[in-house]
Amino acid sequence: LVLWAQVDLILWRLYGYSARLLKTKLFRTAASNISFPEVWLLLVQYFERVPGFFWVVQRNSFFTMSEILENKADIELYSPHPEVRGMTTLDRAAFKRTIVVPILKVKKEVINKLLKSLKHTTLQRPGLKRVIDDPKDEDSRLVLLDPHKISAEYSLGESEQEILKQFSIDPQVSKYNLELTYDNFKTEEVLRAVLPEGQDVTSGFTRIGHIAHLNLRDHQLPYKHLIGQVIIDKNPGITCSVNKINIIDNTYRNFQMEVLAGEANMITKTRENYITYEFDFSKVYWNSRLSTEHGRIIEFLKPGDVLFDVFAGVGPFAIPAAKKKCSVFANDLNPESYKWLLHNCKLNKVDKKIKNFNMDGRDFLRGPVKEELTKELSLLTKERKNTLHIVMNLPALAIEFLDVFKHFLDGKPCSTDLLPTVHCYSFSKHDNPAKDVQERAEAFLGTSLEGRCSTHLVRNVAPNKEMMCISFQIPAEVLFKKHPMEPASKRLRPNEDSPEEKSTSLKD
Repeated sequence: LVLWAQVDLILWRLYGYSARLLKTKLFRTAASNISFPEVWLLLVQYFERVPGFFWVVQRNSFFTMSEILENKADIELYSPHPEVRGMTTLDRAAFKRTIVVPILKVKKEVINKLLKSLKHTTLQRPGLKRVIDDPKDEDSRLVLLDPHKISAEYSLGESEQEILKQFSIDPQVSKYNLELTYDNFKTEEVLRAVLPEGQDVTSGFTRIGHIAHLNLRDHQLPYKHLIGQVIIDKNPGITCSVNKINIIDNTYRNFQMEVLAGEANMITKTRENYITYEFDFSKVYWNSRLSTEHGRIIEFLKPGDVLFDVFAGVGPFAIPAAKKKCSVFANDLNPESYKWLLHNCKLNKVDKKIKNFNMDGRDFLRGPVKEELTKELSLLTKERKNTLHIVMNLPALAIEFLDVFKHFLDGKPCSTDLLPTVHCYSFSKHDNPAKDVQERAEAFLGTSLEGRCSTHLVRNVAPNKEMMCISFQIPAEVLFKKHPMEPASKRLRPNEDSPEEKSTSLKD
């Protein structure tokens, strides 16, 4: 436990990028195209001072100290030419480097069988052939061996020699000069060689169709165009790389971005949970890391349910719900989001199943949502139990819209089972984000949600900043207007006649 505390402290305080990757993994949030070699190298540098044996977790595997040191050696062996350090304009030819690797001469007729037997000893590096022609003997082939699996004396171990004996192969290992080019280096290897030593290397990005979306740090900005081009080169299908240059702080939730490399085409197509979306990435909000959350909410729905999507964007909640045969009302204030929402409804053949609106969120709630809720609640009975859901995915502000539901509907309160369920998103920097979000929701609703709500960690947005979702049925005492009670009739004293009886007695 103490060991992990030390690791966490190092990663968070000294290497922020690595820390975010670690925390992202621990919270099981979505992160695409992320690699970890820098984390291990930093750990090695620290724990070389720590005696004994320890374990380090990488994704779902465990590595011993010797294996981590081997990874460090791998980084050193497969490094580009040192002269590329500080390069800001990509020169692919400058990355050429020759390394020495062990080889084994083998008759070509036994190559396939031998490779299966020596699969843990041969060179497994992506982009490099394990078998090459022998320029001196056309009947033989040269098998490239992993330098880390061969002893310093260039001799094979006993088990490998036994295998070679079975195939009547000379166990003599020779040296071979292998030329590595830019194409043979991985993204992080290229960037590690270019950026100043000691600085963290960001090779992670979010992919939206043909676009790679990066969030570069200040120290990486002098190399931004090179980084963008490397991302394109190393990832098939990526033809454009962009960097966000401001935070999402405007009315429409989109952000300014700069094209780093490639084509400047921002209209892209992407698939999420088996549904296709098209949009202009520069004018709408889209976050691929919310794919799991979109699917989680849709799992709550069943055919016949009603979904009100207050901040619908281009439709990642609305369209899957319509595909599930729900009745959907979708709204977004951004005209561009509304345009692409309509487009995606047609693209996915649900345009007849979704009613779309281009309104302010409050106006949407007070207008179409109130009208439809009134209608639905009047039809709902114990026999007809389709549920009503209101999704409010605007984490920066959505929680402030909850006051709209105070005394929202006329009429008598309905059964608790029929009350609409709200799924409201919010950011939190609190030490206890679940408690923080619940308390803020209660403040806007004017009632306690204790025992009546659930909170879900959606993802870690930044160090000490979480995106949360609070789900609850709107309490009846909040949702329905309070009507003043009629004054109770004056109680009669014992043996006192009523006015009618009094009148009768006088007539008598």
